[in-house]
Amino acid sequence: MNSALLEASALSFSYDRKRMVFQNLSLVLKKGEIYTLLGGNGAGKSTLLSCLRGFLRAESGRVFAEGKNILDLTRQDRARIIGFIPQSVVGSSLSARDYIVLGRSPWMGFFALPGKREYERADEVMESLGIPDLGEKPCDTLSGGQMRQVQIARSLVQEPKLLLMDEPANHLDFGNQIKVLKMIHALSRKGIGVLLTTHNPDQAILLGGRTGILDESGRLVSGTSEDVINEENLTRIYREKICIPFVSALSRRVCAAGAIT
Repeated sequence: MNSALLEASALSFSYDRKRMVFQNLSLVLKKGEIYTLLGGNGAGKSTLLSCLRGFLRAESGRVFAEGKNILDLTRQDRARIIGFIPQSVVGSSLSARDYIVLGRSPWMGFFALPGKREYERADEVMESLGIPDLGEKPCDTLSGGQMRQVQIARSLVQEPKLLLMDEPANHLDFGNQIKVLKMIHALSRKGIGVLLTTHNPDQAILLGGRTGILDESGRLVSGTSEDVINEENLTRIYREKICIPFVSALSRRVCAAGAIT
């Protein structure tokens, strides 16, 4: 039996049928697994996420969510399996609590309004993430870090089996970046699969799990983070000298650039 939550098989995509963004790409995400996708600007990371959630149709290959072809599922059925957190933080005049409860939409009737049960679920998720104090605040008054946590809460209220996150720590200060990474680790321990993109290889080292590097040729190098994140691979995609020393004080490897002269 296939235990994959998400599986891409021989996936290829092009916007103009001339230049392939990626081709013959395959990856697997299992329950409770963290998969970090690295690559330079324009490598196609966000495009790949759009194909994985069925928003874009690949030129060839197939995507399966819980063993079902993503394109055979209704939008509602996809949302019951896959949660998506976009790169941009969208403001709203809704309170954080009202914004979060909208994540229950896939489980409600088409014209139904959220009721007591839906709001109780939103409150439970906010409590579990340590953000109940944000509930009554308008979203457009929240900081970027707070709004990112609210977006994660909205996705969790959706009760997905897996989360696709496009640069979830983007535009956040260092402390909030670490907070989001800790949230991702906590979600994986609850059995939720998380596939995220980032421009920061050190975040991939911190998260562990599996890592894929998507280069400009559309080729994906995939494996454990320990194996894939090395000086040779990172220097190749970022075209700068990258060092990955082991720092005893941190008990881990650290990704750093060479000296600027």
